[in-house]
Amino acid sequence: MIFIVVKFKVKPEHADQWPELTREFTEATRAEAGNLWFDWSRSVDDPNEYVLVEAFKDDAAEAHVKSDHFAKAMSEQPQYLQETPRIISRQIDGEGWDQMGEMTVA
Repeated sequence: MIFIVVKFKVKPEHADQWPELTREFTEATRAEAGNLWFDWSRSVDDPNEYVLVEAFKDDAAEAHVKSDHFAKAMSEQPQYLQETPRIISRQIDGEGWDQMGEMTVA
């Protein structure tokens, strides 16, 4: 799978609205056939930073970046950001989350 983590530094005046500002893009991406997950989190250290954790089946990432909703998001989102997002994108084995071996919850 393609595993991606992106950090978005949102302008303070838009930070509280970021989930709504990205809702259409989020819902469209989650509906893609090859999307495994597309999850936003807000930093506990910086209220203006959101972290996106996403994954796609190997053959689905290209379709994602060529989609209309991706192009729309890439053209609209920069106006709300302080800086260019930072990304880690890697192809890894697997198709989902594994249980943590160092901890067991009964």
